[in-house]
Amino acid sequence: MALITYLTTVKFGYGEIDGIATDLAGLGVARPLIIADKGIVAAGLVAKVQALAPALASAPVFDGTPTNPTEEAVEAALVLYRQHGCDGLVAIGGGSPIDLAKGVALLATHNGSLETYAAILGGIPKVTAAVAPVIAIPTTSGTGSEVGRAALITLKDGRKLGFISPHLIPRIAVCDPELTLGLPAWLTAATGMDAVTHCIETYLSPRENPPAEAIALDGLKRAVGFIERAVKDGSDREARKEMMMAALQGGLTFQKGLGAVHALSHPLGGLKEVSLHHGTLNAVLLPAVLRFNAPESEAKYAEIRKALGLSPDTDLADWIAGLVSRLGMPGSLSAMGLPRDVLPAIAEAATKDHSSATNPRAATAADYAAMLEASFG
Repeated sequence: MALITYLTTVKFGYGEIDGIATDLAGLGVARPLIIADKGIVAAGLVAKVQALAPALASAPVFDGTPTNPTEEAVEAALVLYRQHGCDGLVAIGGGSPIDLAKGVALLATHNGSLETYAAILGGIPKVTAAVAPVIAIPTTSGTGSEVGRAALITLKDGRKLGFISPHLIPRIAVCDPELTLGLPAWLTAATGMDAVTHCIETYLSPRENPPAEAIALDGLKRAVGFIERAVKDGSDREARKEMMMAALQGGLTFQKGLGAVHALSHPLGGLKEVSLHHGTLNAVLLPAVLRFNAPESEAKYAEIRKALGLSPDTDLADWIAGLVSRLGMPGSLSAMGLPRDVLPAIAEAATKDHSSATNPRAATAADYAAMLEASFG
C-alpha cells in the first residue's frame, strides 16, 4: 500500500504576503515570535512583513539563526518565545530560519531535549500534533522547507540530525516571489541547485508515490529552465516566480525521501571547522552521486532526459556539472575550502543519515568515500 498525503496550505504568487494578518488570525496566533537571521533583517524583509500586521509589528524577533541551524540557537529562541508568552511562530528567510522555527515549535510544546525527537534515534512517533503553529515565508527559492516535514539541526556534539514528522510541516506557507527579487546571484544559484537536487533525488527514490514523481519532474523542468535567467537577472519576475515554484515542488516531494547527495551534505553541513552552504554542497556532490546511482536508475534517467529535452545519449552527470559551471559555482569540495582529512568521518556519517535509506542504490562507507573523492577535486 502507498500512503499519499498532500500536505498543507500554500499561498503562492506576487502580493500574497499582504494577507499575513488574516493568516495569523486564521491560526489563532496573537503573539508570534519572528524567526529570521541578521541578513534578512538587514535587507529590510522583516520590517516589510512586520508592517503588514499589528501582531507582527509588536512581535519579538530572533535574528540569531546561523547558516546551519544549531541546537544552541533553538534553545536561545525558545527562551525568547517563553519570555514573551508566544503562541506561534513566523519564519522569514531561507531554510535555516524555517528549520529553526520548527525546532522551537517542537520544544515549546514537547518535553525533553532536542535529541529525543531525532528521526534516526526513534523520535518520529514522539512528535505530536501539539507542535506550535508555524507560518513559513521563504525569501529564497531552494530548500522547500516551507512545505517540508523535516528540520535539519546540528546538535551540540556536532551531529547534524533530521527531525521528521508531518506535524512539523508549517501550517501555512506564504510563497511570494517579490521577497526574492533582491537575492544575490550566488545565492540564487546555490539555492536554485538545491531545488534541482531535491527534485532529482526525490524522483529517484525507490518509494512508491507517483504523484510526487510527477511533481518532481515538473519542478525539475522549471528549475532547469529558469535558473540561469534568475542568476543573470535577479529582477526577472517570471524567472523568480518559476524558481519559487520549483523550490516549492521540490519540498512537496520530500515524502519520497532524498538520497546520497543529502546523506553526504547533512554531515558536511554540520562541520565546525568550515561553514559550507547546503545548496552549494548539493550542486558539487550531485554529479558523483548520479554516476554512482546510474546502474539502478537508467530508466528514470531516461525520463529525466526526456523531461529536460536532452538527447537520449546525454550523460546526465556531465550535463549537471556543466550547468553548475555555467552558474559560476564551485566545482569541487576543495574549492569550497573543505579539508581532506574529514572525508573518512563524513563517509561513515553518511551511512547513518536518514536520507541514505532512500537512495536508489545501497551505499557503503567505502562507496560514500569514493563519491567524496570524486567530488573533492
